[in-house]
Amino acid sequence: QVQLVESGGGLVQPGGSLTLSCVASGITFSTYDMGWYRQAPGNERELVATIFSEGGIAYANSVKGRFTISRDDAKTTVYLQMNSLKVEDTAVYYCTAFFNLRSYWGQGTQVTVSS
Repeated sequence: QVQLVESGGGLVQPGGSLTLSCVASGITFSTYDMGWYRQAPGNERELVATIFSEGGIAYANSVKGRFTISRDDAKTTVYLQMNSLKVEDTAVYYCTAFFNLRSYWGQGTQVTVSS
């Protein structure tokens, strides 16, 4: 059974930082591309960052220079370091794993940026 379990969300003030973690089980983690999506109320789910199995990385323009995605294949974990957070970063953040035509999703973790 595949499981992706996110953690690390919470309430933070504008300009603050949070680090999200996603632990995967039930997949050959090192072969999967991993990503973080987010969905704010009333908005569509959007891709935030991707880290490919071979190490390549891509970011949404809205988070470039502020967010850093990384992975630890030995711990089957993907991270999202979020710095200089803005109110508009408020959303539920989802971890995803994808390989060929397969994709798996976590249940999400809430990030709220507010003063």
